[in-house]
Amino acid sequence: MTSLSDFTATTLAGKDQPLSAYADKVVLVVNTASKCGFTPQYAGLEELHKRYADQGLAVLGFPCNQFGEQEPGEADEIGEFCQLNYGVTFTMFDKVDVNGKDAHPLFVWLRQQKGGLLGDKIKWNFTKFLIGRDGQVIKRYAPTTTPESLADDIEAALHSPR
Repeated sequence: MTSLSDFTATTLAGKDQPLSAYADKVVLVVNTASKCGFTPQYAGLEELHKRYADQGLAVLGFPCNQFGEQEPGEADEIGEFCQLNYGVTFTMFDKVDVNGKDAHPLFVWLRQQKGGLLGDKIKWNFTKFLIGRDGQVIKRYAPTTTPESLADDIEAALHSPR
């Protein structure tokens, strides 16, 4: 059975990161953008990271420029924007496509595991996927779902048996 650990992604620093590094953690995967109406969610994602990292949560941000070209920057610009404006310390990856023929394999899998209301395509930036310690997708959240509202689901995942 495929799990999060089967994938690799490139960090903003250009390093290939096997996602098996997050085995046995609860992971929140988010496709992000710096010029989106939902961009202020970076602050809430950082709060989740600070609040739950010691308990086993990893927040992973994946910038995406597929929606209204709202992530036009290069890796260094994206990292600087996230750090300066929102104090982001959780792991950010290089820009990816989340839909279409060039979609990153991780997002192909995530969409297959949990479709949205109108099919499996991701509709906008800040779609979120919660993944359990077993590497399987627990739930998908719409871009309008605030990070703060995920706390109960994250706590449940952190306390569920492995």
